[in-house]
Formats: sequence, structure tokens, C-alpha cells
Amino acid sequence: MLTAERLRVLVEVAHAGSIATAARRMGFTPSALSQQLARLEREAGCTLLERRPTGVALTEAGRLLVAHGEVVTGELRAAERALAELRELPATDLSIGTFATAGQVLLPPALRAFREAHPRTRLRLIDLEPPDGYGLVLSGELDLLITHRYPGVRLPPARGLARRPLLADRLRLVLPADHPLATARRARFEDFAGDDWISGDDTAPSRVCFESLVAETGVAPRVAYETRDYAVILALVRAGLGVSFVPDSLLAGAARDGLVVRDLTGRRPVREIHTVHRDRPPAHVTTMVSLLADSVGAVTRRRPPRPG
Repeated sequence: MLTAERLRVLVEVAHAGSIATAARRMGFTPSALSQQLARLEREAGCTLLERRPTGVALTEAGRLLVAHGEVVTGELRAAERALAELRELPATDLSIGTFATAGQVLLPPALRAFREAHPRTRLRLIDLEPPDGYGLVLSGELDLLITHRYPGVRLPPARGLARRPLLADRLRLVLPADHPLATARRARFEDFAGDDWISGDDTAPSRVCFESLVAETGVAPRVAYETRDYAVILALVRAGLGVSFVPDSLLAGAARDGLVVRDLTGRRPVREIHTVHRDRPPAHVTTMVSLLADSVGAVTRRRPPRPG
């Protein structure tokens, strides 16, 4: 007979990547957690984890049980929170997963407003590179996820979750102020085929988007510098080392000295930013989503006008 508690142990180990880390988070000894996992494997009748020097890896059966365990664990945590709301107990924790740009631009004003309105609620922020984090929301370890999808990248399944659009974040061409095409009336992707480009590595969603644009045009521009850090990208462009695509939300608050920002003629790629939470979210999650929408409005209002 499978039990919710042992399923929760498996989920925690899967998310942590090692038994030792999961044990520390749950307040158990690694030995006690290992015993729970061994019992779960006996009940399941198959191996769920492969022990490796650097941690553990899920078997196919383990991945199957984790998917179900995330749902079970999330429902139990949701039930606990619903009972707390029924007893009119204020929420004491709000955990949010986010990626770098949202953490830099959208979250700070929303977090400040939330803390002023709910000073007793402990806020926890976790950096997550999309598309990671869906399982953490499903299991209840995260209350809210802020994530994105670049053009050409598939959205993860969101079964049992509510995924809501937050911002359509235009990707804009950024080039050095002294670039020969900085004052050109039109900016076509093909015109920059001979430039050095700055983009993420081969696994980065921004690189997938870049490669999809390359496939559409048939040109083969060279990626000379690879980084996922947009602050580094802007610094490299400003130094005249290449051109790149940068999200509009980040540009809204960035210094533009030494930079020219353009839209591509005929192509306007958009990075979709979403919030993800469980269906029937508690009130403090709904409040944070509303505050994030206010942050989006503020970012949109302070964008400089686009050149004609």
C-alpha cells in the first residue's frame, strides 16, 4: 500500500537531487530517509532511484510515481491551507519561483507592496531557469511561479495548474550606437548576417528563439559570445562586440548610453511571461498575482517611445 508520506519523501528527493539534501530540508537523517525510500520501493515492487556518486537519478517507475506524488502532496498542502483559511489563520509563508529578468524588473515593487500589506507573511524567493518549477508548484513547494516561453520553445504541460499570461515581452534588436546600420530606416534580420551575435548557450530558450529566426531567413549569422546574463549582453553590445536580442521589459529600466534599440522589419518576436499556480489559489497568491500585474503596468508606462 502506497502512503502519502512516503510519496512525499520521493518527491522531495527528486526535487532536491540527493537524499542528503532532502533529509536536511525535511528535518530527517539521511539514514531515516533511505529507509523510507527502501520501504516505498518494496511496496512499489520495483527500483525507483539509482544511487550515483553525485546524487540520485529517477528510474522510469520513479518518474511515474513522482508525477503522481506531486499531485498528492500538493493536494494535501492545499487542504492544510484551506483549513487554515477556514479558521481565519493568516498565511505565514509565500514562496515564489522566478527567472532573472522578472526578479530584477517585475518582482521588487510587487514584493515591497505585499510586505507592507502583509508584514507577518514570510516571503521566500527561488531562482529557477524556465521551464523548471512546474513540479514544485504542483507539489505545493512553490506557491507561485513566474516563468516565460520564447518563440520556438514548447510550453510544459500545466495539468492541475492555472497558467496565466502576465506580459507579452517584445524581443528587440540592440546594437552599438556606432553600428553602420544604427540610423538605417529599416532593420532586417538579413542585414545583420555578417555581424557577431551575442546569445545564450545551445540549451538556452533565447538561443532556441534565435535559431528559429535563423531557420526562417536562411542566413547563418555567427554567435561569437554566449551568455544568459542580459546585463553582460548589454555591456558587450555597448562595447561594440556584437548585436543581440534583449527583452523590452529589461530595456525599460536599463541605461541606453552607447546603445541603439530597434525593431526588426517584418518580425517582432515576443517572449511570453506567465504566472503559474495551483487551481483555486489561496488569497495571498491571488494578491501577489494582482501586484505583479501592477508592476507590469508600471514597466509598460516607463518604456521610452519606439522610433518611427
